[in-house]
Amino acid sequence: MSTQKAKVLLIGGQQKRYFEASNSPNRLYKMFKSVFASLMLLLIGFTANAKQDFYQIKVYHLKTEDQERKIDEFLKQAYLPSLHRIGIAHVGVFKPIPNPEKPADEKLIYVFIPFKSQNDFLKLEQKLAADKAYLADGKAYLDAVYTEPPYDRIETILLTAFEKNPRYNLPQLKSPMKERVYELRSYEGHTEKISKNKIKMFNDGDEVGLFKRLNFNAVFYGEVVAGSRMPNLMYLTTFENRPDRDAHWKSFSADEYWKKLSAMPEYQKNVSKNDQRLLYPTDYSDI
Repeated sequence: MSTQKAKVLLIGGQQKRYFEASNSPNRLYKMFKSVFASLMLLLIGFTANAKQDFYQIKVYHLKTEDQERKIDEFLKQAYLPSLHRIGIAHVGVFKPIPNPEKPADEKLIYVFIPFKSQNDFLKLEQKLAADKAYLADGKAYLDAVYTEPPYDRIETILLTAFEKNPRYNLPQLKSPMKERVYELRSYEGHTEKISKNKIKMFNDGDEVGLFKRLNFNAVFYGEVVAGSRMPNLMYLTTFENRPDRDAHWKSFSADEYWKKLSAMPEYQKNVSKNDQRLLYPTDYSDI
């Protein structure tokens, strides 16, 4: 006669009750088999999440040319080299294209950082703090006194890459950096549900595929998961110059598939605000 002891095992956040028989190896084998299967399912779940990039866009808000110079020096001499050492091969640094008809009331610098996972983003500050070269090369910025801050504010936007375009892409362009036009668009939604509908239009409706077919050279498409303007999605397309940008959008508007997709009843009125920023890459940008 075997004696049995009731035990509780925590698997995947749920309690599982089983009985351990002192003379029943088969029961023990089945229990371990069940635990192994549950752990594999959890591992598969974590792996699936890592199949899509996680992006950070840092926006430096600046008041003076001196602040702009300081941020350029910090990014070029300390920040980007450290990110490269950490394993982030490509970091984008962009500035707004000046509009003579509408002078800006502040200076902006956009820094696009692609991570392979959210966990990599969470570990970034710890890795930077351990980089002695970064601490030395970035000392002027890192140890700036309160009377001479190198920026006014830093804005951070976090995004998860779209399923249809899970990894970032490098622009296939030939023109000089300062002639290029990078267009950062954000589509805000009236509600979370409506914003998800626009994202579905990009994925299931294959709006991403349309952009690819028309050679928009998109760097990324992402759903904003943290930022000042939510719910929201953002994407960055790139062009040789301004005429090239205008020609691409003209062909987009005339495309038969776009006419069909944009007329579908399920994708109506899913954007409350379309914000467009025309940028150019700095000479030290990787993208």
